[in-house]
Amino acid sequence: MKPINKTVESFKESIFATISRLAHSKNAVNLGQGFPDFDGPEWIRELAKRSFDGQNQYAPSMGIKELRESISQYYNDFYNLNYDLNEQITVTNGATEAIFCTALALINPGDEVIVLEPFYDAYIAAIELAGGIPVPVTLYAPEFKFKIEELQNAFSSKTKMVFFNSPHNPTGKVFSSEELNSLCELIIKHDTYILSDEVYEFLTFDEAKHLPIASLKNMQERTITISSAGKTYGLTGWKIGWICSSSEISHAIRMVHQFNTFSVCTPLQYAVAKALKELKNYIPSFKKQYSDLRELLVPGLEKLGYRPISPTGTYFSLIPTPEGVNDIDYCKNLIEEKSVASIPLSPFYLKSKEGEGFVRLCFAKKKETLEKALKNLS
Repeated sequence: MKPINKTVESFKESIFATISRLAHSKNAVNLGQGFPDFDGPEWIRELAKRSFDGQNQYAPSMGIKELRESISQYYNDFYNLNYDLNEQITVTNGATEAIFCTALALINPGDEVIVLEPFYDAYIAAIELAGGIPVPVTLYAPEFKFKIEELQNAFSSKTKMVFFNSPHNPTGKVFSSEELNSLCELIIKHDTYILSDEVYEFLTFDEAKHLPIASLKNMQERTITISSAGKTYGLTGWKIGWICSSSEISHAIRMVHQFNTFSVCTPLQYAVAKALKELKNYIPSFKKQYSDLRELLVPGLEKLGYRPISPTGTYFSLIPTPEGVNDIDYCKNLIEEKSVASIPLSPFYLKSKEGEGFVRLCFAKKKETLEKALKNLS
């Protein structure tokens, strides 16, 4: 038999699948999976039920007009960003498809793409399938800041894009305006694109504030903003995401999207279109729900001596590994000895060994799930 694609051949099973399988075999409490173990709000699920009446055929490839209108309106309302609903907004099968479509539309073989490590693992797969070369820049614990010299040195004449994520998975960091401006200055100087993954945009805590890259000076035309309904409404299985960018970039991305998924689940688009109109009323209860869960897990871990890093965004908290124990072994030990599953951080690095010192716990879980995990960890 002739060989398969060499890039695909190099891919390994996702660490999430590996840990989940091990957790299941040991009947462990799974705080590794990065999604809720509860349903999203009943009111939006009721919208979905009603949306299945007479709206079950292919949607337009770019997304139904009603959803693109709602997306355009919320970017204007929340961030004072204007996107033309006909030319600059594209609905995708979740944020992950948006990432892959962007990579395939903009990256040529040999182009370099800067990624901040630790990174969402799909970034590297998307870059490499497009023929690009990932160039890692490390975020250093405990504040997970980049070193400006390392960031400057990562740019070259071959740099095509930066893949960026804030609020940041897996660290829970929300980047400051100073950090964002330092990054954007380099992007403008080197005339590159930036893919800004903002799926956790409304999940910030305390005084942290999400700043969309596109809202910064001279950045909207070179930014590909990606978000989705999955994290905001606790409905990750709906896979309704979107891309906002310039008309030129959006056209290129749509050319890939039309030959990939073509279009996204029609009735769920109608449900999300209506749900986005309720964002201002919904967000306060959403933030309180996850803030309460954070305040259950993080102080609980502190009392048990696990030294968690309290996140300012997302629904993840990191705990350091014991001295002399790497992250993968520690994850296996927690499953075997404490019956709690977490995610090791090292698979999300290309260059640094920083990840070997941390594991990630997800607190997007029912109160009783977190309480059981803490009991096991004690």
